[in-house]
Amino acid sequence: MKQLHSTMAGTVFQVVAAEGEEVTVGQTIIVLESMKMEIPVDAEQAGKIMTIHAQVGDFVNEGDLLVSFE
Repeated sequence: MKQLHSTMAGTVFQVVAAEGEEVTVGQTIIVLESMKMEIPVDAEQAGKIMTIHAQVGDFVNEGDLLVSFE
């Protein structure tokens, strides 16, 4: 199973994609907020989103699992 991890610590500002959605490389899935900046987290590979592990308002650390793909 493919996974997408956070590249930095921050708060989940927006979840752009949905479980079950097919995404392409470079498509924004989640937007993090850190130090008053919005940082998009993009898909590193194409696939179908199985589970989104973070919700709006959650604080995530660098390396935390955000999304699992099929």
